Amino acid sequence: MSRDVPIHSWPGSYYINSEKRWENGTLSLTRTMVRFISNQSKESLASFRLSRIMELKMESSSFIFSTLTVLEEGNVKHWFGSLKPNRVVVYNVLEHFWRERLLSPSSEARGAECKPSKGRELISLVAGAQRRLEDTGSVLSHQGEQFDNMMQGLEKIDSDLGVADKLLLELESPSWWPFGKLPWKTQQEAKAQDAARAGAAAASAAGKGSSRNKVITSIPAIVTKGGDSDLKPGCLLVLVSSVEVRDTNCQLLHRFERNDIDEIRVHSPYEITVRQRFIGKPDICYRFLSAKMPEAMSVLEMQYKKKVEFMNEYSAFKATPVSSPCDTEGPNWNEGLLQRCQDTELPLEVPAGELSQLQVHVLQPSVSQAEAQELKQMLMQLKNLALEAETELERQDDVLDELTSSTDRATMHIEKHTCRMKRLL
Repeated sequence: MSRDVPIHSWPGSYYINSEKRWENGTLSLTRTMVRFISNQSKESLASFRLSRIMELKMESSSFIFSTLTVLEEGNVKHWFGSLKPNRVVVYNVLEHFWRERLLSPSSEARGAECKPSKGRELISLVAGAQRRLEDTGSVLSHQGEQFDNMMQGLEKIDSDLGVADKLLLELESPSWWPFGKLPWKTQQEAKAQDAARAGAAAASAAGKGSSRNKVITSIPAIVTKGGDSDLKPGCLLVLVSSVEVRDTNCQLLHRFERNDIDEIRVHSPYEITVRQRFIGKPDICYRFLSAKMPEAMSVLEMQYKKKVEFMNEYSAFKATPVSSPCDTEGPNWNEGLLQRCQDTELPLEVPAGELSQLQVHVLQPSVSQAEAQELKQMLMQLKNLALEAETELERQDDVLDELTSSTDRATMHIEKHTCRMKRLL
C-alpha cells in the first residue's frame, strides 16, 4: 500500500520493555503511522497512529543515554535511542506531523466512492473561471510584450537624439574654444538628467514592490540548508515574485527570487528541494518537509512549471490521492459512517420507489472531502493567477507612465533640436 511508504525514516534502537534490552532497527514515519522495524527479525516492534500519540519528549535513559520517548494512549510509553543523525531532528519531524494532526478537524474522512454531482458542478465552475482567467493572463502577457517593444523603440529614439545633441554641440562650438561649448553647463544638465532618471526608476520600483511582495500561501515546515542533521522548524512562504524561507520567529533566512530558482525537486508529496545554481561557488539549496506541502505545491507547480521535477521516489505515493497525512482511516471509519447514517432522521422502512430526492441528499454529502481538497487547490491557483494578473497590470501602468514621459521628453528634445538647427542655418 502506498500509504505505508515512509515519508522519512531514521536508523536507531528501540527498548523492548518485556525483555529489558535494546533492539537495533529503523524508525519510520508514514502518512498516518509511526513504526519501528527490527533489523534482525524484520518484524514491527512498535506501530501506532499519529492520532494516538499523547506526548513527545526528549529524555535520558539511566541518566546517561539521550532518548526520544513517545507516550501512546493507554499509558504505553515507547523509548527510542541512538537515533541518526540525532534525536532533535527526529523530534522536530515527528512533532510537526503530530501537531498538524492535532490541528486538523476530528471529523476529517475520506470521500465516498460515488462523488456527488454538487461537488462536480462546483469543480466545473471553478475550472471554467480558471480557464477564463488563464486566457486573460495570456492577453495581458501579449499586451505587455507590445508595451516592452514600444519602450525599446523609444529608448532607440532617445539614443539617436543624444547623438544628434552631440553633433549639434560640435557645430555650435566656436572656432576659438577647442573643448566644446560651455562644458560646465553641459555637465550640470547631464547630472540633472541622471538624477531625474534615477528618481523615476526608484518610484517605479517602489510601485512594483507593493504587489510583488504579496504572499500567496504560507505553510509551517521543517527546513534544512545542509544535510539531514540540520532539520529545524520554520515556514515556507510563496510570494508573487519569490519564495522565502523563515524560522519560527518569522526571521528571514533566505529569499529565492523567482528568476533565480533553477529547479524544484519533489521527493514526496510532503518533501521538496529548492535550488539556485552558481558558477564558481556552491549552490544555494533548501529542503522543506511539511504536512501541508500539497497546498504549496498547487501554487509552485503553476508558478514554476518548467522547473518542477518529480523524483523517482515520488512514484511510490501515486497510488492514492495526495491528501493531508492526518486523514482519518481504518476499520472504524465504515462503522462511524454507518452510525451517522443511522442517526439521520429517516423512516426505518421506506416503500420501494418512494425514497425522495431530499432523503437521498441527506444520506449523501453535498461535497466530499476529496472534492473539497481539489476545490481548495483550484482556488489557490485562481488566487495565484489573480495576483499575477494584478502584478502585470500594475507593471503595465508603470510602463504606460514611462511611455508618456518618454514621449514628452522626445517631443521636447526634437523641438529643441529643430530650433537649434534653424539657428545654425
